[in-house]
This record gives sequence, C-alpha cells and structure tokens, in this order.
Amino acid sequence: MSFALGLTGSIGMGKSTTARLFAEAGCDVWDADAAVHRLYQPGGAAVAPIRALFPDAIVEGAVSRDALRPIIGANPDALKQIEAIVHPLVAQDRADFRARATSDILVFDIPLLFETGGNAAMDAVVCVSAPPEVQKQRVMDRGTMTEAQFEQIRQKQMPNAQKVEQSDYVVVTDTLDHAAEQVAAILADIRKGLSHA
Repeated sequence: MSFALGLTGSIGMGKSTTARLFAEAGCDVWDADAAVHRLYQPGGAAVAPIRALFPDAIVEGAVSRDALRPIIGANPDALKQIEAIVHPLVAQDRADFRARATSDILVFDIPLLFETGGNAAMDAVVCVSAPPEVQKQRVMDRGTMTEAQFEQIRQKQMPNAQKVEQSDYVVVTDTLDHAAEQVAAILADIRKGLSHA
C-alpha cells in the first residue's frame, strides 16, 4: 500500500515546481488541475454533461473556462451544478491513478485540499509556502491576471498561515535548491516511518 501525500499551497507559492521536485525524486504525482483539463478536452468525460446544461460553455468540442466564467457570474447555481458534474469525475481520475501508480509515495497535487476536506484522505500533507510579497510578485510576473483578480483568488483560498499550521510538512520555496533539500528531507522522513511500520 502506497503512502498518500497531499501537496497543497495557495496561488503563486511554487506548488507546481515542488510537485516536479517530488516527481524527479521518484514519486508518482497526480495533479488535480491536469485532471480537470483532461476532463474538459474534446472527448473528455465532462464535455457532454456540461454541454447538456450550458451549451454556450462548449467551444470547439471542449469545455472553455473562458466561456464558463460569464455563465458562473450570471447564474448563482451554475458553479454548484458544474462541481456536481466535475467532482465525481475528478475523484474517479484520482482513483484510477492510485490503482495504476507504482511508487511507494504517491503525491496528490490539490490546490484546494483543505478547502474541500481532501486532506482527510491523505496520510500526510505538505504545504508549499512563500512570503506574501514573493507570492504576489510571482503571480504578477506571469502576466495572466490583474492585481484585482489575484486578490479575488487569494480571498477564496484558506489563509497561508492556517494551511501551514494544519500541514505535517512545509516546503518554503525561497530558492529551488532549498525547496529540493526540503523535499528530500520529507521523503527521507516518510520512508523512515514506512520502514518501521
């Protein structure tokens, strides 16, 4: 039985980079955002049920996040309806990954792990963290959103300090080398526990 390690962190904290470090260290990594992306692609399992409810959300055979935004903005129930379709499909994708994965430690990269209660299904949780000014700078440097959009996303996420407090491990992503050292130490600690189990 593999060890399930939840990986979470707010926007701009360096979670994708940390997930890559776990993958490079030999862990199988499941990415919640990538799972949703697969479900939304042409032929993806979410396309038909979302088309049935919101035909305008489908562009070139795929669910368009850009087209979903105004629908969700205009209809207070839309987000709940979409989540009712997508969440079970994501859970199935995660279960399929678990059944296929072969490494001793499986990493589940889930941005809203605490917010959705997903931490209950994990053996331990790693929170990726960075100082607020670094977080904001990283997001602004991407050039994909305004400061107002960034603040809106940050408001929806559990405060970083709370996530850190509820996690078993923390990776501070100030430098890549430091993050890699912390990932190695976490894996060593988990494997030490597994060898004693």
